[in-house]
Formats: sequence, structure tokens, C-alpha cells
Amino acid sequence: MKLGILKSIAHNIADSLGSGIGLMIGVYTVDVFLEAQGEPGGFVIVDFLAGSTQAIAVSADLRRSLLLYRDALPQLCMKHGVDPQEITRLDVRYGTDRVYGRHFTVTVEGRSGKQSTDLYVGSPGKRFHRRRR
Repeated sequence: MKLGILKSIAHNIADSLGSGIGLMIGVYTVDVFLEAQGEPGGFVIVDFLAGSTQAIAVSADLRRSLLLYRDALPQLCMKHGVDPQEITRLDVRYGTDRVYGRHFTVTVEGRSGKQSTDLYVGSPGKRFHRRRR
């Protein structure tokens, strides 16, 4: 499986949660960035395969939405023509700060062992490109 397709799937699900609307899971309103501000480190890491987070101060609504996203992931994979078992890791770090504003970092790994980590800023998430000197 090409890593680019897995990256697309990962970005789609991460951006859906980041949008705050959650159309992928049936219009479920939750603000993951606001919840990240309440965490000691100012960020929340979400494991979409497990439908969980290690964050301590997040709401029950966010925790419930993560379970819904976990359950929706196989259908998203199939829409892209991908066996859901191809994805062995799908973690997203959501945060807000003065430099980037709302941003999220998506890490996805395929069964082949290939991995990608990309930073997206804003909502909807646009891939962050550093300027070359």
C-alpha cells in the first residue's frame, strides 16, 4: 500500500475531528483545540486506532467522539480502497500556540513499516511547509 494513500486517510480523519463538527461521525460537536488548552502541556494526543487519548482533563464528549471515530475508520479506509489492517499506527497531536495557532501533527504507519509525520495548521488543516533558505 502506498504511504500517500494512508497519509490522505489519516489527514481526513484528523481534520474531521479538528474541524469541531465531526460530519464523519454524524455531526458531533467537540472542540479538541479548546480541550488541548486545558491540558498541562497544552496539547492532546489522539490514538485513532484505539479511539483513545492519554489526556487527563478532556471531556466525556471528546472521549465518546474518539470511540465513534475509531468505529468510522474502517469505512473511511474502504472508501479509499484500503484494507483497514494496513494502518498500524494513526496518532494525532492537537495543540494551539502563539506561533502556529491551531495545529495538528499526524503520524501514520503502514503494515510495511513505512511511517510519515506531517504538521498541519489552521482549520481546515493545511500542510505546513517551512521555507527553504
